[in-house]
Amino acid sequence: MELVVCLKQVPDTAAEIKPLADGSALDTADLPWIINPYDEYALEEAIRIKERLGGGTITAVTLGPERAATALRTALAMGADKAVHITGPEFEGCDAAVTANVLAKALSRAPFDLVLCGKMAVDSYDAQVGILLAHRLGIAHMSCVVKIDVSADQKSLTAHCETDTGTETVECDLPALVTAEKGLNEPRYPAVIAVMKAKQKPLETLSAADLGLSAAGAGASGSRLRIVGWQQPPQRGQCRMLDGQPDEAAKELLRLLKEEAKAI
Repeated sequence: MELVVCLKQVPDTAAEIKPLADGSALDTADLPWIINPYDEYALEEAIRIKERLGGGTITAVTLGPERAATALRTALAMGADKAVHITGPEFEGCDAAVTANVLAKALSRAPFDLVLCGKMAVDSYDAQVGILLAHRLGIAHMSCVVKIDVSADQKSLTAHCETDTGTETVECDLPALVTAEKGLNEPRYPAVIAVMKAKQKPLETLSAADLGLSAAGAGASGSRLRIVGWQQPPQRGQCRMLDGQPDEAAKELLRLLKEEAKAI
C-alpha cells in the first residue's frame, strides 16, 4: 500500500512567539521548530497501518524552507520510508490554496492509495490544506478522523470522524485523503539508532521548476490571502483576589461586575 503523509514544520508550541519590532513578520531567530502535532498523528497512523497490513511504503512530504528538512529526518526516524522536500524562494508566502496546489503537483508524480494530513497546522489554524488537496487530486476526503480501518483487500477504508454532535462513521473507496484529529493515536518517539540511520536516508528535493510551476503562481504572488502584519495580543489586566466569606465575596464580585467592569 502506498501511503503519503503531508507534514508542516511549525514553531514549538511551548516557545514564546514574538513579532519583529515593525510587525512585518515573526521573530524566528531563536525559535525551536517541530513537526506540526496533528501531522504527527497522521504520520503515526500511516506507520500503524503499514504495520497492520504487513507491508507498504510511506512517503513523507513537506513544503517549506531549508530548515524543514529536519522535520522530514524526524519522519524517517519514526518510520517513513521516503521523504520529499519541496523548497525554494518561489514558495515563500503560500496561502492554503497555493500550498494545496503545490502538494497536488508533487503527489501526482507517483501513484498513491491513501494521503494523511493533520486536520490543521497549529501556527495558522486554517484547517484548509488537507481538504483543498483532496479537491485538487480529485479524491474523497474525511476530516477530523479519530479511527481508521483499511479493508483487507486494501481497496476501501472506514473512518470515524469527530463532529460537534458525536462521531460519524464514513466508508469510501481508495484512493482517499484523511485529516487526523487528536485522539487518533499517540505518536511514538524514534529510537536513537533510528535517528542516526535517518541521517543517511535519501531525501528528494523538488523546486518549482521540477513541478512545472512558475514563480508567479507558486508563492505569495499567486496567493489570495496575505498576512499584512503581526502584533502581540493586548496584555491582560491584573488579577484581583477577593477576601472574606464566600457569600460576602460573591456579593462583592457581583458589585464589581456591575459597577466597575460594566459586564452585567
